Amino acid sequence: MKPSPLMDQIDLNRLPRHIAIIMDGNGRWAKKHFLPRVEGHRQGVKTVDRIVTLCAEMNIEALTLYSFSEENWNRPQPEVNALMKILDQYLHRELERMQRENIRFNTIGHIHELPKAIQDLIRHAETVTGDNTGLVLTLALSYGGRQEILDAVREVARKVRDGEISLDEIDFPELEKNLYTHDLPDPDLLIRTSGELRISNFLLYQIAYTELHYTNVLWPDFKEEDLLSAIIDYQRRERRFGLTQEQIVKA
Repeated sequence: MKPSPLMDQIDLNRLPRHIAIIMDGNGRWAKKHFLPRVEGHRQGVKTVDRIVTLCAEMNIEALTLYSFSEENWNRPQPEVNALMKILDQYLHRELERMQRENIRFNTIGHIHELPKAIQDLIRHAETVTGDNTGLVLTLALSYGGRQEILDAVREVARKVRDGEISLDEIDFPELEKNLYTHDLPDPDLLIRTSGELRISNFLLYQIAYTELHYTNVLWPDFKEEDLLSAIIDYQRRERRFGLTQEQIVKA
């Protein structure tokens, strides 16, 4: 990234550990430019490249991208096929870059619902980058927040049934270690592009105290400066986690 004057406004000691992004607006971008929807998705991948590189350069600990929701399976089949092809191409192309930039690749969601060839690529990328110590890049694929909570509840219920834990041992830590994101910190900052003001079934449990940042910028037009602006907005806020301002000052 070229030097940006916005960097001077950022406190590098108070960066969000985990940024999550709902990448919205690819279709509207394509329509705006009189292009097929698939071209919007292809442009969106270029934005992913820019944002991943910036997060890695800034030593952000984790970046989670809402790439393909469970509901997206209901889109027209040609569009679903195109999205799977783009994902296949991305995994083939970016593995070397992830190794070079010390990025650990991760996925969450019902990965078993994806085409087998893509499942194999995902497993390979996760294995090859598994020892990397930089940014953890997580793609949410065939993902739904409600389904994640339901899966976690089912696993806790199974443990009770099999005698691994008692009913009284069910608590928040027990539930959380059965979430897809059990090895990640909760997001500090959630960004949604394109002007929509919804969560859309994304990380419902994890964003209880996440700072939300909405922007009208369509995802293919989202630049490094837009991410920096979101971080500046985040750093201007006071995160109280249910406490009073006086309690935070005393702490």
